[in-house]
Amino acid sequence: MAISFSSQALEAFHQLLALYPDKSAALIPVLHLAKREFKTITPEVMSYVAGLLDVPPTRVMDVVSFYTLFPREEEGRYVIQVCATLSCSLMGAGTIIDYLQKKLNIGIGETTADKRFTLKKVECLGSCGTAPVMQINDDYYENLTPARIDEILASLP
Repeated sequence: MAISFSSQALEAFHQLLALYPDKSAALIPVLHLAKREFKTITPEVMSYVAGLLDVPPTRVMDVVSFYTLFPREEEGRYVIQVCATLSCSLMGAGTIIDYLQKKLNIGIGETTADKRFTLKKVECLGSCGTAPVMQINDDYYENLTPARIDEILASLP
């Protein structure tokens, strides 16, 4: 069965296209839309997006493989991204990553058995002054400690 955007997503797609003189320039915003719609950017989704924008599927794959924010595999309800660049590393990101791996019983790039959490190590979340930092879905959490992580995870529905 071929995939396609819902009527709401298709409307959003056409609104996006109106913002760009060349529809191929809308590739990244359309991939964001596809992520919201399909959750995972599979090869089928890449082909669909390529067809919508009249670009080669390889161009879509190039963008998807470059940016870590376009998941190619199923992720948990909460995607935890821990910054591991120099500032965060110097401020204890390694300890935070180790703590999360033990607490969630998963490794980097893995998802918990209940599909609740996916853990990722990423490069620069742009919050160097408040390191270590993690992002859960769209929310940032700064000045992390194991105790703070326990509070944050307990607060998630």
